[in-house]
Amino acid sequence: MLEWSVSMMRDRKGSRVQVPDAKQVEEFLKSYGVELQRKEGYYDPAYVFAMAKSDYFGSSITDDAHLALYVKDYIDDRDGNETRAFDEFYINCIAKGIDFPWEDLI
Repeated sequence: MLEWSVSMMRDRKGSRVQVPDAKQVEEFLKSYGVELQRKEGYYDPAYVFAMAKSDYFGSSITDDAHLALYVKDYIDDRDGNETRAFDEFYINCIAKGIDFPWEDLI
């Protein structure tokens, strides 16, 4: 599902976003001293990383350290639930009229 969801992302210049490896994102976060408290979804940090990099990097997220902090803030948000990243992605698909290929993704 990570690959499919990221395949629809475009960066601020309109280019496709590379699908991040979840383990590499984990190492990236560690390199900036970021440890996630809410680790329920293994691929959620990678999805949030790709989304933030494509939508905000170079604007409100100015460098890799702030990208790491954004991922932590999003994933560890006490007001959010454990499925926040997936929920928001799914709602965006519905809003854009994108058929969600459950059969292919489960």
